Amino acid sequence: MPGYGYASAPKEKVDDWTKLVFDYLKGRVTLKRVYVLIDARHGIKAKDEEVLSLLDKAAVSYQIVLTKTDKIKAAGVPRLIEETLAKIKKRPAAFPFVLATSSEK
Repeated sequence: MPGYGYASAPKEKVDDWTKLVFDYLKGRVTLKRVYVLIDARHGIKAKDEEVLSLLDKAAVSYQIVLTKTDKIKAAGVPRLIEETLAKIKKRPAAFPFVLATSSEK
């Protein structure tokens, strides 16, 4: 669901979209895993937490992918991965391995 962090629409419409996505994910028995893309420059934000909770509630397995790791210092990537793992450790549907990627390096 690209760009879920921003919606220029009335709250009622956003709530409808959220329900639609939840119902879609919950009803997909062939869906094995959702990859949640998180900008490494910002880490997991409040809106991301909402999406993770939605996936937990729908019992949809998901894995965090940290993107744009080339935009932060290389030494900070392992720390960010550990922090992210700590945040998702107790989430029931989270896959316990964080991927890190960069289109530049």
